[in-house]
Amino acid sequence: MPDLETTVNRHVTRLAAEIGARPSGSPANHAAAEYVADVFAAAGLSVERQEYACPQWEDLGTRLDLDGAGLPAAANAFSPECDVTALAVAACTVAELEAAGLTGRIGILYGDLTREPLSCKSWFLKSERDDHVIRLLEEKQPAALITVQAAGELNRLIEDWELAIPSASVPARAGLALLQNPGRPVHLQIRSRTAPGHAANIVARRAGTGPARVVLCAHYDTKIDTPGACDNGAGVAVLLALAGELAGRPLTHALEFVAFDSEEYLPIGDDEYVRRGGETFGHIVACVNFDGIGLRLGASSIMIAAHSDPFQAGVAELARRYPGVTWVDPWPQSNHSTFTWRGVPAIAFSSSGGNPAAHLRTDTVEWLSAEKMAEVARLAADIVEYLQDKTPEWTRAA
Repeated sequence: MPDLETTVNRHVTRLAAEIGARPSGSPANHAAAEYVADVFAAAGLSVERQEYACPQWEDLGTRLDLDGAGLPAAANAFSPECDVTALAVAACTVAELEAAGLTGRIGILYGDLTREPLSCKSWFLKSERDDHVIRLLEEKQPAALITVQAAGELNRLIEDWELAIPSASVPARAGLALLQNPGRPVHLQIRSRTAPGHAANIVARRAGTGPARVVLCAHYDTKIDTPGACDNGAGVAVLLALAGELAGRPLTHALEFVAFDSEEYLPIGDDEYVRRGGETFGHIVACVNFDGIGLRLGASSIMIAAHSDPFQAGVAELARRYPGVTWVDPWPQSNHSTFTWRGVPAIAFSSSGGNPAAHLRTDTVEWLSAEKMAEVARLAADIVEYLQDKTPEWTRAA
C-alpha cells in the first residue's frame, strides 16, 4: 500500500481534528457520515445509508451552587432539565446507597459508586451491580444526582437517555466541597434540550463471485465531549484506506465495509444492521473490526473469537510478519461482538496498554501514530487476501 501513512493521517485528521466530537444524531455526526459515504463512493463501492431514530441531546449549561458559591459541574449525557434546591445525601458504596434516604433530595454519588460510568439500563452487558444501582436510584426517586469524578479530566458519569433523573458530574475538588458541608442545601440547575433525531450506519459493498463475504467495520461516533482520535477516528481512517486499496484487487469474496454509528452509548446502530441483514450472517466468512488503534504510547493489538483452530493458526502466521502487533485475550466491548455472539468469527484490532485519553477531550490526533495505523491496515489486508479461498464453515468454531 503506497503512502498508506499519508492516507490514514488525512482521514483521521478530517474526522477528529476538523469535524471533532460526533455523537450520534448531532450535526457533526451527520458531517462524518457524509465524509465516510463520499470516500466509499470514490472507491467505486455501492453505498447504503441505514438510517434509524435516536435522541439528539444538547447541553445548554449547568449551574451548581453551595451556600451561594458556584462549583464547576457538567450535565451528564442525556440528563433531563432541572432547577432544584434540596438537601444533599451522599453515598460512597452500594450498601450506603441502599440505606440512603434520597426521595426529594440531591444524591451525591462518589467513591466506589463512581469509579467508572454507570451502564445504560438497556445495555445487555451491564453488570448485576450496575443493574442494582439503577433500580435503587429509580426506586428512591431523588430530585437530582451529582456524580463525583475521583481524578483526572471531568467525565460525564451517567450517559443514559432512559434514566429520567436529572444529573451532573463534578470534579474531585467540587465533590470534596460538597462532602465537607453535609446537610446543607444544594442548588442544581441543568438546562438541556432533547429532541427526536436520526443517525445512520454507512455500509459500502463490492460484489464477489458468490454470496460469501468478508466484513470490515469500525464505528465513527464518539462520546459527547471527545474529538475521538484514537476512539475511533483511527479505526475509521483504516477502514476508509482499506476501502480504497481493496476495492480494486481481484478478490473472490464480496467485501462489505461498515461504518457503524451509535456504538458509544447503546449499540442501536448494530441493532439496525442486524435488523436489515441478520438473515445473511451465515454467508460471512469473518468480520474484522478496528476500534482504538494507532495509539502512539501503546502496542497494536489483535484478538480473535468464535473461530476455528485452523483460522486462528493462519492469522497467527500472518501476524508474525508484523512485529508491532501483539495478541490479547478476546474482549467484547465493540462492534465485533454483534458478529461473534451470532457465531460469526471476528478479528478485532485495538491498542494494548490503555488509552490515557479515552472518551476525554484530550483524545486528539497527537496521541496517534500513522505508522501503527498503517501496520494494522497492512495486516488486515493480508487477512482479507488469505480468506479468499476460505468458506464460512472453515472459519467457524466447531
